[in-house]
Amino acid sequence: MRPILTLFAAASTAAILLACQPAVSNESNGPSTRNGGGANQATAAESNPSNTISYEGTIQQFRDGREAELKSDTGWLTIAGLYFLSQPSSTFGSDPLNDIVLPASAPKQAGIVEFHEGKVRVQAAAGIMFQLGDESVTSAELKSDRQGSPDKIGIGDLRLWVHMSGDRVSVRLSDRNNRLRREFKGTTWFPINEAYRVEGQYIPYDRPHTIEVANLLGDIDKMSVPGVVTFTLNGEPLKMEPIAEPGDKEFWFIFRDLTSGKETYPAARFLTMPAPTNGKIVLDFNMAENPPCAYNPFTTCPLPPEQNRLRVRVEAGEKTYSGHP
Repeated sequence: MRPILTLFAAASTAAILLACQPAVSNESNGPSTRNGGGANQATAAESNPSNTISYEGTIQQFRDGREAELKSDTGWLTIAGLYFLSQPSSTFGSDPLNDIVLPASAPKQAGIVEFHEGKVRVQAAAGIMFQLGDESVTSAELKSDRQGSPDKIGIGDLRLWVHMSGDRVSVRLSDRNNRLRREFKGTTWFPINEAYRVEGQYIPYDRPHTIEVANLLGDIDKMSVPGVVTFTLNGEPLKMEPIAEPGDKEFWFIFRDLTSGKETYPAARFLTMPAPTNGKIVLDFNMAENPPCAYNPFTTCPLPPEQNRLRVRVEAGEKTYSGHP
């Protein structure tokens, strides 16, 4: 299963890549760094009837969209808490004696989280109403993010939902006024370099493999790997396994390289690319991005499988965050 955290792109990767199709890098040409300057996709389309955007423009557009998504009302910078459930009943609210202590904007006693046989139910305190979708409720059983989009209860600018970290059940909190969002310093990237846009050969397995992937908290998630991608980067023959369910239109790669822990985030970076066509797939490392954990300590990010630990420097994509979560 692909974790909900990966459904993160500000715009469809496939749509952005289709806006511009430069020649795939030829290793013998060597690197040729180019500086990019992009524009909003809709604005660019309106001002250019042919809807063609330079390669640098499409990558900059992707990067701008990613930063906008991080800073949005639903971005990873709003995550303000992660509370693992270890008892049948947990009180929550802004009073410091609660089991789950919420920001000061919440009622002192907001309600109770009931946890029984793997199911989570919330019960509001007297006089409190929760927002659940378009409804105001005083109690509800909450679907977790393992089952797709989770049920979220709202209390003013706060949202709470059930998050699964491996087999452990937790309550995740988001706050539109979270300090990490207010103090965000912006993303930083390597210069755009077409040498890091390469074509790979996709070799499907006879049937998808299910692998166990550890996250930073030591929990294990099971993920589906449909095959392997072979490619050459900086003269080195390499392989990576994508995460994807049957019928997915995009492949998701969790990888680490020799810049990790130096210029880039130590644990991993993510790369999401359109699924292969006729056994070919483009890997554009200029679109490699940090996992949420690079910005927020309350997120649970997967570590790269052994196959995806690349013995090469990938000097492309997003660099490590300069702020401090």
